[in-house]
Amino acid sequence: MIELLRAKLTSHQHKIAVACAHDEDVLSAVYQAKKANIADAILVGDKTKIESILKEHSWDLNFEIIHEPENEQAVKQCIHLIHSKKANILMKGLVDTSVLLKQVVSTESGLKASPVLAHVAIFKVPALDRLMVMSDGAMNILPNLEQKAHIIRHCVEVAKAIELDPVRVGVICAVEKVNPKMECTLHAIELKRMNEEGLIKDCIVDGPFAIDNAVSIEAAKHKGITSPNAGLINVLLHANIEAGNVMYKTITYLAQGETAGVVMGAHVPIVVTSRADSDKNKLNSIALAALIAQKEK
Repeated sequence: MIELLRAKLTSHQHKIAVACAHDEDVLSAVYQAKKANIADAILVGDKTKIESILKEHSWDLNFEIIHEPENEQAVKQCIHLIHSKKANILMKGLVDTSVLLKQVVSTESGLKASPVLAHVAIFKVPALDRLMVMSDGAMNILPNLEQKAHIIRHCVEVAKAIELDPVRVGVICAVEKVNPKMECTLHAIELKRMNEEGLIKDCIVDGPFAIDNAVSIEAAKHKGITSPNAGLINVLLHANIEAGNVMYKTITYLAQGETAGVVMGAHVPIVVTSRADSDKNKLNSIALAALIAQKEK
């Protein structure tokens, strides 16, 4: 995946503001990103610890380091770097996600640009010949109809950044038929209507789909689904955080897929990786953020 993403990068002037950068895994990812000419980084955190980790691994690419050992202040410093145009990507280091996001959504000095923040991931699995986008497996627990519309818009931004064309959004449910007892299927009809009326733009929204007939033309034929988008969906909108989270981890641990993820809805893409993410997936996430920043620029 990293080569696919790097091939789409035309600008290499991106700068990551890393909050609480005194973390070996995070420093490894930003080191690899700088070495691969994807993005540079400003490291904000405990300078002694940062320098010790860099020295231990001979990661000597001359990073700018700002000493700020207090977590909340380090996040604020990173947000200030973004407001002052010295960085165009925010990345979480050794700090709780809740601490980071509290500052991001601050009405006084935050970065929030949309009513809804959402985690948007892309993935590539051996079974499919295309990059896929999915949301939301990490932030929105049980999104309502309005929130789902915003999440779709964030997914479309990511899809455009990785040059998916056309962008086909599938509202993923347990079944592909409308069932009044299953709110997800009712949402699918409403989201499709909003798309047809121009309230959700730059994509095709369709559904409800079960996951099989969303991504497999053969499965769609077997079930007699006549939608021209059946089997060709490249953006998966999940009903809730459980569905999205299970999907994301299934891709990683059972399907041997590669992933990348960012938080969308702020003025800049935010890289929030898990310690369980592989080095490759962390680097993929930085490259994805750079592509999104490139598109927004």
